[in-house]
Amino acid sequence: MTTTTIVLPPGRLNLPRWNEIWHAREVAVRMAQRDIIIRYRQTILGVGWVILQPLMSAGVFTLVFGRVAGFQNGVPIPFFLFSLAGTLVWTVFSGTLGRAASAMVANQSLVSKVYFPRLLVPLSTIASVLLDFVVGLVLAIAMLFVWRINPGWPVLLVPVWTLLAAMFGLGIGVAASALMVKYRDVGYVLPWVTQVLLYASPVAYPLSRVPESIRWLFDINPATWFLEAFRWSLTGMEAPAAWQMVGLAVGGPLVLLLGILWFQRYEREFADVI
Repeated sequence: MTTTTIVLPPGRLNLPRWNEIWHAREVAVRMAQRDIIIRYRQTILGVGWVILQPLMSAGVFTLVFGRVAGFQNGVPIPFFLFSLAGTLVWTVFSGTLGRAASAMVANQSLVSKVYFPRLLVPLSTIASVLLDFVVGLVLAIAMLFVWRINPGWPVLLVPVWTLLAAMFGLGIGVAASALMVKYRDVGYVLPWVTQVLLYASPVAYPLSRVPESIRWLFDINPATWFLEAFRWSLTGMEAPAAWQMVGLAVGGPLVLLLGILWFQRYEREFADVI
C-alpha cells in the first residue's frame, strides 16, 4: 500500500501547522532519547555528571564571589544554596539556548534527506536540559531540609519560572538555529555572548551589591527576572518587582513565538544550504 505525503505551506502569520507537528511527535521523542543516551554513553560517571556540574559551579561561585569578593554578607541564606539556585535556572536558559541553536547543523544529514517538520529538531533539545534540571533541583530541595529553610507557598511557582526561562532560551535558540544553517559564525558568537551575559546577570552575586548607577541595566535584563523569581520561590528570598514577574510571564511566550516565526521564515531553504 502506497502512502502519499502532502506537504502544505505554513499557515497564517507563517505559523507552523501544529497538527502536522503533533502527528510527527515521535520524531522529537526519538531525537530526545538519542541526545540523552549519547550524552552519557562511554562516560565513567554517567548521569553523575548531572549532579557534579551544578555542585562544582556553585562551589566555585561560592569561593570566588562569596569568600573572596565578600558578597556572602548580603545574602540571608547560605551562599552555596544561593549560587546553586542561580546556577540551576541559568543552566535551563543557557542549555536550552545552546543546544537548540546547534541542533539543525548537528542533524544536517537528517534534515537534508528526510522530510519532517524541521521545528521538531530544536524543540527536542529541551528534554535533556529539563532532565538535568530535575536532578539538580532534587539536590537543592535536599539542601533546604539540611539548612531548615522553608520557602513557603512560592515554591509551587518553581515549575512556572523554570518553564519561562526555558521559553526565553528556546525562543532565542530556535531563531539562532535558523541563522546558523547559513551563517556558521553564529556558532562562535553565541557561546561568547552567553558567557558575557552570565557575568552581567546576578547568577553568582546578589542584586543588592550592584551599584545604583548601573542597577537599571540589571532591572531591565530578563535574565534577572527569572533568576530573582526562581530564588524567591525556591529559597524564600525577596520577591522581584511585580512588573518584572509580569514581564517574565509575557516575555517568555513572546520570545518563543518570535523565534518560531523567524525559524519558519527560512525553513524552506534549509535543505538547500545546510
